[in-house]
Amino acid sequence: MEAPARILFAAALAGLSPALLQAQVADGPPPGNEAAVKLKPAAAPSQPAAADALPVGKLRLPSGFRLEVYASGIPDAHTLRVGPRGTVFVASPASGKVYAVDGQRAVKVVASGLDRPNGLALRDGTLFIAERSRISKIDGVEDALDSPPKPTVVYEDLPKNNVNGLRYLGVGPDNKLYVSIAMPCNNCVPQATEGQIRRIDLDGNNVEAVALGVRNSLGFDWSPQSKQLYFTDNGRDWLSEDAPNDELNRIAKPGENFGAPYCYQGTLPDSVNGWGRSCDEFTPPVMLLGPHVAPLGMRFYTGRMFARDYHDTIFIARHGSWNRTRKIGGDVIAVHLNKNGTVDSMEPFLTGFIAGNNYVGRPVDVEQMQDGSLLVSDDWNGAVYRVTASGAREATQAPPQHEQRRRRHDYFFNFR
Repeated sequence: MEAPARILFAAALAGLSPALLQAQVADGPPPGNEAAVKLKPAAAPSQPAAADALPVGKLRLPSGFRLEVYASGIPDAHTLRVGPRGTVFVASPASGKVYAVDGQRAVKVVASGLDRPNGLALRDGTLFIAERSRISKIDGVEDALDSPPKPTVVYEDLPKNNVNGLRYLGVGPDNKLYVSIAMPCNNCVPQATEGQIRRIDLDGNNVEAVALGVRNSLGFDWSPQSKQLYFTDNGRDWLSEDAPNDELNRIAKPGENFGAPYCYQGTLPDSVNGWGRSCDEFTPPVMLLGPHVAPLGMRFYTGRMFARDYHDTIFIARHGSWNRTRKIGGDVIAVHLNKNGTVDSMEPFLTGFIAGNNYVGRPVDVEQMQDGSLLVSDDWNGAVYRVTASGAREATQAPPQHEQRRRRHDYFFNFR
């Protein structure tokens, strides 16, 4: 009897459910695979890096762009949001805090004692914060950076017992909150309240799921043209080093199902849960982003600082892989769309976070400032970087198409 079958049989005798057994078998490395057993999540440094120790000189941008440190000393810097007055808010799940970087770039704490705060959203001067099991708010937050009030809860019906407990948050064009709720495991059939993106009134009422079959989304944004919601999604672990691909998805209508845990990357039936199901039942991704690259925050670029080629481009932070022998991702990529909202191409934008198969930094979220510059958070170093276009417009023009194709192929597809 093969090892997985032995595990299932023995645990069945102990009275455990088949669904739970399959989840447990699928949630670990393949039995007997020594290479897989050695793969473990990369442990970030225990303290934020000093400003003069940040890897700015190792990171690379296309010609005509410049990188600088915007803020440092922010532990576990995750989601970014910019307030109407230019204040940059930074979620710090590990510390249970939300930070604010004011116009003089002084770093302040505006909320603390929270349960893994990650999602941030702003509307009419109110900061919304998504913790593991609830959403709270601080009204008039930019008026009270030095003495902020305690957040007040507006919604508290998010699942608590969730392995993937970070939430992403946004306010849509319909003036409603959107929050992601991951599956509570690597690869299992979730409860009806999990594996989805929910839409909620700003006061916490009128809740509905707008996307199902979502394994773990920690980034989404709305197209400035179609107003449709695009989101990143992380595929399951322990199937193989090169599958499944992580995804970029688009919601054309509320209630669409994107496949997890039955189908991944739009074409790959799951080895555990896919029996009796077809990938044709589900909405396929608009683009595959690479296997185990951990795509997180994303943002449509609507500014004027960058060249016209980048207008309405999606910038996506790929946090980088841990369960691959050779790490990939660890970058910010630019995804260019066609007029109908489908993907035309993708290309590397901010690279260099992986050196010698080790991390020197890990990008988490991207956010546009009012002047059109782009912020990137780095939880590995506890920092926020700022990208500006420093040259004339001609300096930021894309290279010839054949050269673009070669660079994209070399960067994205030479995994080994």
